[in-house]
Amino acid sequence: MSDVMLGMPTTPPPVLSERRKTRQLQVGSVGVGSDSPVSVQSMTTTVTADINATLQQIAELTAAGCDIVRVACPSQDDADALSAIARKSQIPVIADIHFQPKYVFAAIEAGCAAVRVNPGNIRKFDDQVKEIAQAAKDHGTPIRIGVNAGSLDKRLMEKYGKATPEALAESALWEASLFAEHDFHDIKISVKHNDPVVMVRAYELLAAQCDYPLHLGVTEAGPAFQGTIKSAVAFGALLRQGIGDTIRVSLSAPPVEEVKVGLQILQSLNLRPRKLEIVSCPSCGRAQVDVYKLADQVTAGLEGMSVPLRVAVMGCVVNGPGEAREADLGVASGNGKGQIFVKGQVVKTVPEAQIVETLIEEAMRLAEEMGEPVDGESGAPTVVAVG
Repeated sequence: MSDVMLGMPTTPPPVLSERRKTRQLQVGSVGVGSDSPVSVQSMTTTVTADINATLQQIAELTAAGCDIVRVACPSQDDADALSAIARKSQIPVIADIHFQPKYVFAAIEAGCAAVRVNPGNIRKFDDQVKEIAQAAKDHGTPIRIGVNAGSLDKRLMEKYGKATPEALAESALWEASLFAEHDFHDIKISVKHNDPVVMVRAYELLAAQCDYPLHLGVTEAGPAFQGTIKSAVAFGALLRQGIGDTIRVSLSAPPVEEVKVGLQILQSLNLRPRKLEIVSCPSCGRAQVDVYKLADQVTAGLEGMSVPLRVAVMGCVVNGPGEAREADLGVASGNGKGQIFVKGQVVKTVPEAQIVETLIEEAMRLAEEMGEPVDGESGAPTVVAVG
């Protein structure tokens, strides 16, 4: 058993497409662009002026695996808090600016790793691009031009009648061109819409017309289930084409849940190293155990493990032994008992009531052999239906 290699394959996993070649940015300690991994972002829900609460939520997001965090800055009190937050955060902080251009300068001066601006709702934004570009250049601060369907420039709304893909792309490219006129190119772009089809087309248009890094997002995606589906299909459609350099899953749910979904999307596409993966059958009339209950209990028992283990929870003798043998650890259940497999070999047979406990014990043992922590907050398992 000691000669068996545990975990996911060590050779580079296949990906669906090569990344679109982009300019490279540095957002604090995180590289953004085709030379860097796709990064996961989220946004705090606290009042930014409450420094302690905001830093606490950033710490939770960091523990969940978030790479970059965005904080809202709608008031002077929020702007005043940016310096302390940017300095104490363990991950790069982006200031999110709407309406008041003075907060763009405040965020740059505060040392934020980047600033997101929404040209459609910042008064006289185009008139201040020169000054913003100079300030950002002086401080080495990248700018994200964030166009949203719900706050599109009125000139483009008049031209197109609504927030079409063409309108979104044109808005972003126009603003980028204004910065380029002042020799500022440390830009990334987002063109968000709540309709995944419109959003995907907008990003395709952008990708064909510029080499700026692109931040993907389906805005106002909805509650956790709906938002997860909309984000997954939209991101998958774009990442399949190599389009996308950072992502944010926008959910009506705690920000940590956004990070979990985002990481899982990237792991599923082999754009991030896979961590713990639970493979479980969908159950059917052949099942001789309660697969749903087993899968839920194993998932709960292993939540938080970050080690690269594939654990199979199977309910019958048709696919069970085969799937269990292919996993690092697995169980093939039936007739009130379960055969426990480790790297393809049956190591023990236990009563059904002891399956969950045994799988968790074996997983912990394998994790310790791999020399990795087993109680972190990142890499929480997800159940993947197979069969």
